[in-house]
Amino acid sequence: MDVHLKDLFTRYNVQFGSGPGIGPGSGTCLLKIDKIASGFIESMFRASAALYRTNPWMRLRSTHLFGVRVGKDSDWVGKKQPFSCVQFVGGCAEGGDLGFHLFRSEADAKKCLGFNETVRVPGVEFLRVVYEVEVLLVGCNRRMVKSLSLEASGGDRYSLIDVARCSTMGGVGFRNPTIEELRFVYGFMKGMCMLHSLLEEDRDSGPKWSRVITFKSFIETVDVQWPMEMVSSHGFDVVAVTITHPPSNNVYKEKGSGTRTRTRTLSPTPSKYSDSPKEEEVFSDGIVNWGSGNRKCAMCEDEINVEMSISCGRCRGVVYCGDVCKRNHSKEIHKSMCGLYTAMMERGEELAMKIFKFPCLAEDPCKWLETLGTHRKGMWRRMCNCFSHCPFGMLPVTSFSDSWGGLSEGEYSCDLSISGPTPILLSGWPEYYNLRFLPLSSPVATILSYPLTLYHILMTLNISSKSLFLEDKEVIVHYLGPEGELDWMPAFAEIGYLLNGLGNLQIVMVGPEVPPNLSGNVLGISSRVRVNFVSGVYQDEVTYLPSPDVVVALNCGLESYANWGGALDLINSMNVPAFFTEASEISCANVKQVLRDARLHITHPVTPNPFRSPLSNQGLSNNLPSYSNGFVFGVNT
Repeated sequence: MDVHLKDLFTRYNVQFGSGPGIGPGSGTCLLKIDKIASGFIESMFRASAALYRTNPWMRLRSTHLFGVRVGKDSDWVGKKQPFSCVQFVGGCAEGGDLGFHLFRSEADAKKCLGFNETVRVPGVEFLRVVYEVEVLLVGCNRRMVKSLSLEASGGDRYSLIDVARCSTMGGVGFRNPTIEELRFVYGFMKGMCMLHSLLEEDRDSGPKWSRVITFKSFIETVDVQWPMEMVSSHGFDVVAVTITHPPSNNVYKEKGSGTRTRTRTLSPTPSKYSDSPKEEEVFSDGIVNWGSGNRKCAMCEDEINVEMSISCGRCRGVVYCGDVCKRNHSKEIHKSMCGLYTAMMERGEELAMKIFKFPCLAEDPCKWLETLGTHRKGMWRRMCNCFSHCPFGMLPVTSFSDSWGGLSEGEYSCDLSISGPTPILLSGWPEYYNLRFLPLSSPVATILSYPLTLYHILMTLNISSKSLFLEDKEVIVHYLGPEGELDWMPAFAEIGYLLNGLGNLQIVMVGPEVPPNLSGNVLGISSRVRVNFVSGVYQDEVTYLPSPDVVVALNCGLESYANWGGALDLINSMNVPAFFTEASEISCANVKQVLRDARLHITHPVTPNPFRSPLSNQGLSNNLPSYSNGFVFGVNT
């Protein structure tokens, strides 16, 4: 009897005790929203689960208010952001269910701030996302979770999403959110799970006696990919999400170099290039210093020293040896492309992964590796040309600890178990680094970009392969054109860890760079992942391979290699989902024509890859943002 009463008291305290202070919902359910797609509900629960796993409540309290912007004001009804201020509730000392509240304004949020709870203020309406245990969900929500097989956030918790409004009599009314409000919350959750870990403690401010952490001023923007249901109905696939602390409604001013705040313009145009140059400036002889080393003129293809190169005055994206080549190139080719290059250059600030605390520009790979202490060690040997004489896949084998040579034990992933037989869903590098307890100074993302991009494709972009994993079945991937990956097998073992006890993965790596003496070998790199090596051209070898569930080609260079023609014809005839990555947007634009010539149409749009390498690559004849596995797209999906 005592145990029974204790259980009842625990449930009562979760619902009505200290913490959020607003109480449970009144039967609201996302399925009751008119014209809502079940796929969008699934995406909402995946996003809320991703945020829950990053555990923002470990540091955040209800007094920590955040400003949020999702896209532009013109994206929303009334040309106004639905919400502008967020608080997290239920953390450590506060008690109650974990969740967060989105307020219409910072003023509303401050009115509702109480001691360890959200105070009821008449007339204030706010949206709640609360993580409730399944047994406390009302019947309609429990049936929704079961019927749609919605993802649990952690343990047996599921997100409850409703809009609360306090009456003048002190009561609380609840309603379902609108589709637009849900879209906003989705963008916030995806952005916040990537950004909150970047908050830096400010030890010099705040009361010395307080246990509540005080954070330095903060402003960051990330690109968030809309779920496919939103892409098809709204026609755009990514949106910029900006998080600020403390909240700031509209204006983001440039801060001094001594503060942690980094400002990024909400306009798609960086401020330093926002003014259109005069005609004489476009064809000026201005010398542009883009770094060290040699470049190649986009017109005559002569090699030039970077210190003497000039660029287009409008887009800043194309490199020339001098004014004559710039004028001729503009008249013959570049004039029609300048606007496209301008848009691509403007994305540079958003594509740069500034969360990392190691150098993300390697003009000289050897010197970059030397600064990390990893030059000519372990898997890093494939990051420069020092071992180019050794065929891919034939570097001397080292132990797992030596494979990350030069890094201390806490700087690379080790074998740690996770409770619960559920594959792990990840939204990007911040969530992965948080999951694996890695410091942001660790450069392992530059190599792990390959296995985690593959995992992202299989678990997030391709529904059929994810379903097979969840059913504890095997997924077969034809991995085309491997090169450096052949020496990075210890990194691919990370996929087995992320599968977390469900499903198996067979990777068939096939390509002309696979050494003949490695062809035919099978390598079990973990209990859940094995790799088959096949030397040869894909269309010649496919007859002897097991049928694929997915075809993948990373950094494929579709426009550069003639033997891709036969492979694309084969992918078309097999009608199997195929995903590709390219380093830059201009490469993706050129690839679209290659795919059209092969009668293939992109069904998963070109989007920034959340697991792209943070290391910026510099093109020989252009300055366009370029990252290994920078953009991902798919056909037959």
